[in-house]
Amino acid sequence: MLNSSRGRSQTRSTRTMPFAVMEHPDPKRKSNLIGKVLMAAALTALCIIMLKRSPSFSTSIHFSRHEEGVTHVLVTGGAGYIGSHAALRLLKENYRVTIVDNLSRGNMGAVRVLQELFPEPGRLQFIYADLGDAKVVDKIFSENAFDAVMHFAAVAYVGESTMEPLRYYHNITSNTLTVLKSMAVHSVPTLIYSSTCATYGEPEKMPITEETPQVPINPYGKAKKMAEDMILDFSKNSDMGIMILRYFNVIGSDPEGRLGEAPRPELRDQGRISGACFDAARGIIPGIKVKGTDYKTHDGTCIRDYIDVTDLVDAHVKALQHAKPRNVGIYNVGTGKGRSVKDFVEACKKATGVDIKVDYLPLRPGDYAEVFSDPTKIKQELNWTARYTDLEESLQIAWRWQKAHHNGYNSS
Repeated sequence: MLNSSRGRSQTRSTRTMPFAVMEHPDPKRKSNLIGKVLMAAALTALCIIMLKRSPSFSTSIHFSRHEEGVTHVLVTGGAGYIGSHAALRLLKENYRVTIVDNLSRGNMGAVRVLQELFPEPGRLQFIYADLGDAKVVDKIFSENAFDAVMHFAAVAYVGESTMEPLRYYHNITSNTLTVLKSMAVHSVPTLIYSSTCATYGEPEKMPITEETPQVPINPYGKAKKMAEDMILDFSKNSDMGIMILRYFNVIGSDPEGRLGEAPRPELRDQGRISGACFDAARGIIPGIKVKGTDYKTHDGTCIRDYIDVTDLVDAHVKALQHAKPRNVGIYNVGTGKGRSVKDFVEACKKATGVDIKVDYLPLRPGDYAEVFSDPTKIKQELNWTARYTDLEESLQIAWRWQKAHHNGYNSS
């Protein structure tokens, strides 16, 4: 019992120390503690106020809810050449825009230009994401209240598609399926699909109408046609309003000089002929390579319908405005006039004022001799007509941007 009593006595003695401190507190320490608590509370309140006033906080609120009178458009591939011009046009028309791009072919510089032009909360947001990740795509749709999708995102080089066909089927067909599934799950009512004349292949008759049989001859065109077929099959049991735009060879840039075409250096050999002409005019490459001189055309080079990017995005906005639930519209977007590659090179020489050297090479695999559109249907139904049809003028506008941006958007 003595041992037990001593143990309890020891226990009590060890417990008295902290109680003694609490019963006789230091007034200065208590004052400091209260001051720190009040300071922390004040800083927390200030942070909350600043956060609510910050553009990012208010932007997330704007983009996550539907607003009467405001149309929120998701622009996939909006950092790319065509997608950025489409985003610019939508923003000028007071649409709310979300750009989703993985920047594999797009330029963050183009996004920054748009952000500087439209800095107001709730106008524009950029999301870095890959459409091949279904979970990420679904998360984007669940966190944003989209009213429509303009689906531009795609790899788009004919020659490259013959070398990397699986990449094209995955990037174009599979990724379109991912977008379409998320649209269906989250009840997004409108899709504007950016397709291509490459789905027609090499038709027997010119010009190409929307009824021309689709017989693509390269993986790029085949992947786009598969995506179209998938969209059309889905539309049979859906209320979604769908517009499919099949457009031709895109040239030009923003007439006010804010945006242009700036492909990655490693893609120059795969890029558009206008880019090659400009590179040659600036001395970046010694000249341009025209692939194919024995096509069955008037001068042996292939013939294409060149559509200015400003006209093209205008057609997309018209399609958005005319989209109706449970209805599918399919339209060719072109000038209705074909120009040979030789004609194009001569126009580029005049636009740049440089006598560009030209090397003529064997034809490129997967290419076709002659393609130009009949734009009658889109004129009648959407009241759209190409306005920038002077080839030399379109190239002059694009050349001005190129001269002012020797390193692309990195020059800004």
